[in-house]
Amino acid sequence: MLSVTVEPSAFCDAAGVVKSRAAVGSLLFLMIAPGVVAGLVPWLLTGWSAHDWFWPAQLLGGVLIAAGVAVLLPAFVRFVVEGIGTPAPVAPTERLVVGGMYRYVRNPMYLAVGAVIVGQALLLAQAILLIYALCFGVAVAGFVHGYEEPALVRRFSREYDIYRRAVPPWLPRVSPWSGQASQSPSDDLDPLRA
Repeated sequence: MLSVTVEPSAFCDAAGVVKSRAAVGSLLFLMIAPGVVAGLVPWLLTGWSAHDWFWPAQLLGGVLIAAGVAVLLPAFVRFVVEGIGTPAPVAPTERLVVGGMYRYVRNPMYLAVGAVIVGQALLLAQAILLIYALCFGVAVAGFVHGYEEPALVRRFSREYDIYRRAVPPWLPRVSPWSGQASQSPSDDLDPLRA
């Protein structure tokens, strides 16, 4: 009989490799998806040429850009650390990501990217970016409804169903979801949604 002893450090090393791969994959996806959608396309549409106009709107645009980035980057990190995977459909997470901003809203990355696009529209006074943001919103809503949510139901079944009932997709909860799977999923609904 062959006996194999596995050192605990081997599991840590393996987990470290998986998380490293997830980190690299998430970084690549960040550059490819949000980088193109919220960076390259707005630049191609506007050349980032700014027009003079109502400075409070421009200030609001800067705030939206900063807020979008402040939500987007930690969400990507959360996919690596909490989910052990990437946001990319080709390399999904091993675990359902429900921490951080995901305790308030199911789609913080999409909302963050939308905020960056609208922020640029206001900062640059470029109406074409508002039209682009609308098109982005329609495309994302279709993707979430037609692909992403069914894929999450198949992958995480009851766990995702409980989460989906407690956390809204687009308008954030007032209070963070506790993450506790109660007997009745409605026990942890946001007061504004109940």
